[in-house]
Amino acid sequence: MDTSVYQSFAQEKLHVNFTNLDLLVTAFTHRSYLNEHKKTVSEHNERLEFLGDAVLELVVTEYLYSTYSEPEGILTNWRSSLVRTESIGAAAAKFGFEPLLRLSRGEKRGTDRARAQILANSFEAVVGALYLDKGYDTAKDFIHEAIISTFEDILKTGSWMDPKSHLQELAQSQEAATPVYKVISKKAPTTTKFLPSASTSMTSCADRAPVRASRLGSKRPLKPHWPTTKKLSLLWLCRVQPHQCRHTIVRVVCQVLEQKIPVNCLGSAS
Repeated sequence: MDTSVYQSFAQEKLHVNFTNLDLLVTAFTHRSYLNEHKKTVSEHNERLEFLGDAVLELVVTEYLYSTYSEPEGILTNWRSSLVRTESIGAAAAKFGFEPLLRLSRGEKRGTDRARAQILANSFEAVVGALYLDKGYDTAKDFIHEAIISTFEDILKTGSWMDPKSHLQELAQSQEAATPVYKVISKKAPTTTKFLPSASTSMTSCADRAPVRASRLGSKRPLKPHWPTTKKLSLLWLCRVQPHQCRHTIVRVVCQVLEQKIPVNCLGSAS
């Protein structure tokens, strides 16, 4: 096997020369590749991913703790935004991980979502390989360059907030109201896609939102009730794709309150 491409990657992207280059190659080796090359490959990257995940979380936690004085809850949300699959997958793509991935023929034809997860896993595995071969400080430098450098943008966009927290903050600041979630039905099966409603007030934004019980953690769909004079049409909700959940609707409400989406763009209210 020609490993020169991995050595070049280490020098150009990671700024190191690996003593044990096999560690880096293994970091890019998916389990599916091992299944197709059992005679020539003996290890996949899941153990390195396990190690790298811990190193990544420690470095991010150390940075947030030493740099900011916010309470634990906010620091936890900030950390989650930095180490979530989307963030580290994007970093892996930016650093050119994809051409180096060793995947089975089937995984190469996988969905974009599956590929994003594989990239995120390989990022953690590379962190683990760096830690083993070059030590904590080298792994830390790479994490700062690839992940922590994006934190300023995360703060500016507010993407670290979960949709419900974002909605609550906007509702309290602009509508002087706090969303309250109440059970409206106990009969919806796990396959329910839309919950019926004839209302067109903002309260109804979750009424017909696509709901999957697996995302809610129970079979009980929830909807927010909060006093408001704004009216939103349900015409837009009818166009929401079935794979989306109530968080989509919450984000739309947030965008309306932030005036990023004019109310009349969603259709005519009754």
